[in-house]
Amino acid sequence: MDTLLQQIINGLVLGSMYALVALGYTMVYGIINLINFAHGEVLMVGAMTSWTVIGLMQTATPDAPGWLILLLSLLIACVVCAVLNVAIEKVAYRPLRNSPKLAPLITAIGMSILLQTLAMIIWKPHYKPYPTLLPNTPIHLGGATITPTQILILGLTAVCLSLLMWLVHATRLGRAMRATAENPRVAALMGVNPDRVISATFALGAVLAAIAGVMWAANYGTVQHSMGFLPGLKAFTAAVFGGIGNLGGAVLGGILLGLIESIGAGYIGELTGGVLGSHYADIFAFIVLIVVLTLRPSGLLGERVADRA
Repeated sequence: MDTLLQQIINGLVLGSMYALVALGYTMVYGIINLINFAHGEVLMVGAMTSWTVIGLMQTATPDAPGWLILLLSLLIACVVCAVLNVAIEKVAYRPLRNSPKLAPLITAIGMSILLQTLAMIIWKPHYKPYPTLLPNTPIHLGGATITPTQILILGLTAVCLSLLMWLVHATRLGRAMRATAENPRVAALMGVNPDRVISATFALGAVLAAIAGVMWAANYGTVQHSMGFLPGLKAFTAAVFGGIGNLGGAVLGGILLGLIESIGAGYIGELTGGVLGSHYADIFAFIVLIVVLTLRPSGLLGERVADRA
C-alpha cells in the first residue's frame, strides 16, 4: 500500500508537468491544426535559461534567498521561451500556413533538431547539475514522502491551469482564440486578427512549457540539451490520450499518463527487485499512445476542433 501511495504522488507530479506541456500542443493544434514537435525543445530552453540565470545570480548575489533566485530565473525563462516560440511561429510556420499539412510537420521536426543542436553549441552537451534552491527535507504522508519542490509543482500547475481556463473562457483574448479555432476567416471578418491570436497562443504555450522545464529541472536536479525530447513526446501522447484540441483533455491525459507511467514502473521495479523499473518507465507512454490511436483516435474527451469552411 505504501508503494501505491508513493507512486500515486510521483505520478501526480509527473503528470502535472506533462499536462503543462500538453496544453501547448493542444492549443496550437486547436487553432491552426499543427503539431508543434519543437515544443519539447522550448521546455529545454526554459530549463537551460533558468540554469544560466541561477548561476549568474548566485555569483552576483550569493546571499539572495533561494526562492527569490528560482522565481526570477523562472520569470526570465518564461520571457525567453515566449519570444522564442513566437519567432519560431513567424519564421518557420506562418509562411507554410496554407501549404499541405506535411510541410509544417516536417518543418516542426527540423526546428526541434535545430534547437537541440543550437542548445548543444551554446550550453555544451554534458549533463549539468541544477542547483537545489528550495528546502529538500521530505514530508511524510503515511508511508510515502513528498518534497517541497514536488508540492510547488502541484500547486503551480493547479494555478497555471486555472488561470489558463479563465483566460480562454472569460477574456477577450480567449474569445478571439476560440473564434479563430472555429473559423479564422469568419473571425477576421468580425475584427479578430488571426496572426496576433496565433502568436499569443504560441507565447502562452511557451510560458507553460518554460514553467514545466524549470520544475522538471528542479525536481530531477539536472539539465542537458536533449532533456526536452522525451517529455515532449510524452506530452504529445498525453494530448492525444485526452483528446487533442481539448484543454480539459490535455490536463486529464497528462495526469493519467503520469499515473500510469509511475505506477507501472513502480510495480515492475518492485517485482524485479528494483532492477527494471526505471528502464521500462518510458514504454508505458507509447503503449498508451498505440492503444488510444487504435481504439479511440479522438481521445478520451473527444475533439473540439471544428472543420474548416
